[in-house]
Amino acid sequence: MESDWIWGLVGGALIGTGGAIYLLGNGRIMGASGILGGLVDGTGRSTMVERIVFVLAVILTPLLLMPLYAVEISTHITPNLAVVTAAGLLVGTGTRIANGCTSGHGVCGISRLSLRGIVATVFYILAGGITLVLFRHILGVI
Repeated sequence: MESDWIWGLVGGALIGTGGAIYLLGNGRIMGASGILGGLVDGTGRSTMVERIVFVLAVILTPLLLMPLYAVEISTHITPNLAVVTAAGLLVGTGTRIANGCTSGHGVCGISRLSLRGIVATVFYILAGGITLVLFRHILGVI
């Protein structure tokens, strides 16, 4: 029986829990792109330790949960490094244009019934769908 959807559910629950803990812990909305962006461009110097701990937790949590995985999980990511790099740059550019990412707008924004978060999330999903159709089905790159 196909059960890959369970991993999406677990991941979503972990992101939602992380967002709630972040909000309760410091009173600010968790937006991964803003947290990482503040480290990269230096605007988050006053909260540097908090940002570094967040990024380390995002990296280490899956590693700590690996012993609980009963099956091997396939990400279906392309082996084409150029495509992965271009995708990362496009996502980074999009988060800067939208002033946030899916964790900030989608998880935290929608849960607060933020119109801006809802609209941004709708456009993220549309852009992702259009990109997938363009690159996979029209250009055959992915």
